[in-house]
Amino acid sequence: MKDTVKPAIWLSLASALFLSACDKPAEAPSNAAAATATTEAPALVDTDFNPKLAEYIKTLSSDEFQGRAPATKGEELTVAYIEDNFRRIGLKGIDGDSYKQPVSLVQIDPKNVTAMTLTGGGNTVPDSLAYRDDMIAWTTQVVDKVNVAESEMVFVGYGIVAPEYNWNDYEGLDVKGKTVVMFVNDPGYATQNPELFNGNAMTYYGRWTYKYEEAARQGAAMVLIIHETAPASYGWGVVAHGSPIKFDLIKENKNSDRAQVEGWITAETAEKLFSNIDQNIESMRAQALSGDFKPVPLNVKASVSIDNNLRELNSSNVVGYIEGSKYPDEYVLYMAHWDHLGMDFSNPTNKVFNGAQDNASGTGAVIALAEYFKQHAQPERSVVFVLVTAEERGLLGSAWYAANPVFPLEKTVAAINMDVMNVYGPMKDMVVVGLGNTDLEEILVKHTKAQNRYAVKEPNPEAGIAYRSDHFSLSKKGVPILYAKGGNDHYQNGSEWGSAQRAEYNSCCYHKVGDEWDESWDLRGAQQDLFLYYRVGDELANSRLWPNWYQGNEFRAIRDASAAQRQE
Repeated sequence: MKDTVKPAIWLSLASALFLSACDKPAEAPSNAAAATATTEAPALVDTDFNPKLAEYIKTLSSDEFQGRAPATKGEELTVAYIEDNFRRIGLKGIDGDSYKQPVSLVQIDPKNVTAMTLTGGGNTVPDSLAYRDDMIAWTTQVVDKVNVAESEMVFVGYGIVAPEYNWNDYEGLDVKGKTVVMFVNDPGYATQNPELFNGNAMTYYGRWTYKYEEAARQGAAMVLIIHETAPASYGWGVVAHGSPIKFDLIKENKNSDRAQVEGWITAETAEKLFSNIDQNIESMRAQALSGDFKPVPLNVKASVSIDNNLRELNSSNVVGYIEGSKYPDEYVLYMAHWDHLGMDFSNPTNKVFNGAQDNASGTGAVIALAEYFKQHAQPERSVVFVLVTAEERGLLGSAWYAANPVFPLEKTVAAINMDVMNVYGPMKDMVVVGLGNTDLEEILVKHTKAQNRYAVKEPNPEAGIAYRSDHFSLSKKGVPILYAKGGNDHYQNGSEWGSAQRAEYNSCCYHKVGDEWDESWDLRGAQQDLFLYYRVGDELANSRLWPNWYQGNEFRAIRDASAAQRQE
């Protein structure tokens, strides 16, 4: 059915919004409670947002585009397709008639990783750790070879320095040249105490990427995270038995500011190391969670060597915009990643990772939004449409944009990220990843309610999904980001049916060649969500709102600093 809410009502709703940038909102309702509140009337389904959405997704995910891998023929076709549509729509380019932001990447292929030898330990410590079985190691330094020799191993708890939580696992310790060993996730997950960090929901400090970055800032030579399935949210096989090839951005310093070696060790290996000092994982966890934790020497030295093959790659982000009529130097940003996994030449029957849902759907959605905005009155603020490369290689295209923004980040009002659109029909729920982080979500929640829908947080916040998509690159720079998508509570078939569709996709198709266009998809769900994205962005683009992170969030201080810079 079509949306029956008139535009004037939407404008009235928009003008009524008042954002509080101080305290967190009340806890979001449970799915059951929220569903009860919406059973009296059907969810409003916007079905006519942009009839070309299906065409965009189908084209981008066709075999012709070869799985849209960066630095391939598939990229050439994809970038040209996006540029042609941006040009047809009438978006402004960022370099004359060009919409391309060049991105320099490097592929790091560890052609040889030695076993990790351990010396100085007692009988419980093995002489060496086998690659992939006991440990996994790599380097992000762009060099042919790294060698860490006889590096003292030190346990550093969770490896976190978080001033807003009065937490510093490195306090009083010089780790230059040493190997630091730490737990995955953060103390909130370990205790399930909602007053400690963010309780069960992972914070940025729980992400392995943060732990490597912080250890490098501290001067460590090698960083090893203890793998445990529950707090990591995935098994050892995900860590150790995928492709060892790494991708990164090319920097002038060749990543010399990173640790020489990053990696993981199994929990069984950690037990053996801890037993060398008459401890075990649980006793060490207790120490790490105590209020007076001090780093613990493990009385063992570690050595490992890695040889690399290096390959530099050229790729592109694609950026177009509608210039604001009143505040052209303030920007509302929509983003999605255009890339996928390319081709599997060893597959005799289906060689193309088409990536229809992931993320031809998000790419098509950005094009559809740009077209819709262009068909309406010119916004007061500029509206920017960014399609980034190399998300599947580690959020690299968005990281490049964050480090080299086309438009100043302190003048970026907010951003909305789209990754895997809903192809299963209209849903009553809207899942907000990281719900409770930023007052930007209050605008989304308001418009969600106007569709007679309800907003909920992701079902597994402990997995840290809020830090695993492109929006995170801008979050780290302080830009408030929305990452939200239609949930599982299908209007006609219910939540069990919706959950089953998602589970089937994860099983059959996610990051597999089975992620292909399907004529039976019900894109009313995607259209429904696109109206929400539009209404949030339209409100931001025609107001003086400057959303912020809630007090206590790890990115609040960065945003406050950028606000001060903006006002200078």
